[in-house]
Amino acid sequence: MSAARRCSPPRALAGLFVWHLKNTGIRQIPCQFVHLCHVANNRLITFQYFNFLKRMYVTQYNKDLSQRAKPKSDSVASPFCDLQQLDQEKKVIHKIRPISPVHQPLSKTSNRNELREMKSPAETEDSVTQVRAESKDDRQWKEMKLRLDDLPGILARLSKIKLTALVVSTASAGFAMAPVPFDPTCFLLASLGTGLASCAANSINQFFEVPFDSNMNRTKNRPLVRGQISPLLAVCFAASCGVPGIALLTLGVNPLTGALGAFNIFLYTCCYTPMKRMSIANTWVGAVVGAIPPVMGWTAATGSLDAGALLLGGILYSWQFPHFNALSWGLREDYSRGGYCMMSVTHPGLCRRVALRHCLALIGLSTVAPVLDITTWTFPVISLPINLYISYLGFRFYRDADRSSSRKLFFCSLWHLPMLLLVMFTCKKSFLEKEDKGDPLGESHGRAMEMRLP
Repeated sequence: MSAARRCSPPRALAGLFVWHLKNTGIRQIPCQFVHLCHVANNRLITFQYFNFLKRMYVTQYNKDLSQRAKPKSDSVASPFCDLQQLDQEKKVIHKIRPISPVHQPLSKTSNRNELREMKSPAETEDSVTQVRAESKDDRQWKEMKLRLDDLPGILARLSKIKLTALVVSTASAGFAMAPVPFDPTCFLLASLGTGLASCAANSINQFFEVPFDSNMNRTKNRPLVRGQISPLLAVCFAASCGVPGIALLTLGVNPLTGALGAFNIFLYTCCYTPMKRMSIANTWVGAVVGAIPPVMGWTAATGSLDAGALLLGGILYSWQFPHFNALSWGLREDYSRGGYCMMSVTHPGLCRRVALRHCLALIGLSTVAPVLDITTWTFPVISLPINLYISYLGFRFYRDADRSSSRKLFFCSLWHLPMLLLVMFTCKKSFLEKEDKGDPLGESHGRAMEMRLP
């Protein structure tokens, strides 16, 4: 008891001290708050600034609430992966064998390859920047310099040499189908004149369509569009082909063939070319342009327009619709971008109907050939399978109306025409058979041949 009494006065003093501290802290809290409000009123503190002070006060006395940026922890690899890598390295080292001196050049090449692979990133970045600079330089405009070595190829593309070859081949087919004896000199002159006239017409066509060809992917690499030759040179080349070509056809063959050649150049350059941006009737005008060359071949051999010449022209006229309509179907975006008015762009349904209609017309025209006494009756029978096949593809193009069907029809037209003309040539009636029948056409051609002899 005496010990408890001795310890009680110190405990009582400690309790009084704690009580005094509590009372002073509680009394100071409202005083601090009032002082803060007074300062806020004096300084006109806004509500946002008061919230900022409150957050600063909280974070100052409670440092655990302050945001701290923690560094990103590195990915801790499991010891099992390290063990697996060590095992693989041991296996690889175990498989290494000493290299014999015979394989020394292989080791040198491997070291070179390793050195190439271990290039610094600075060198790779420099190479990338160089490639980008070169691509930018290529995109910039550059003046094209004409070389004499490149001139034949440029003129061949200017004259559309593939299209010219097709025109000459159809003219040759018309010459071969004529019921007269074959004259090689006249054939060469007619083929050369027809080819020169076609080159002239194609060159003038490209001269007029430079601003429109530049907007199309199919024609943006033509010589005049790229500036490989000047327009003056293109016009001079067209004149140097057109004038001798028409002169050869007129003086070397006959005036009728020369007139047809001049009319075809006019029709292609002055009618078909401007109509391509005006009306869809340009397709029918272009078909007439393509139908004239076999007629020129016939007139070059016979000197007159006969039913056989019109039949050959009709076959070429009908063939061009499935050929060109199928081609234009896949180029609708290009034609619309270039500003051309084509059936495939403005009248897609009519484009497919016309292609199917003229595929069927080829069957009828093949049947008319023996009626006009141009071929035997075996020609419509032999040509029926290929005509039915192109008609089937024309029906597929009409029904499906997609790129796949149009592409099949176009590629079929490429081999259909040569095969049809070849079958027609093998089935044609000979000149001697017509003389036996007393054909007045054969007599007139015999007299013409006699007048040509010296």
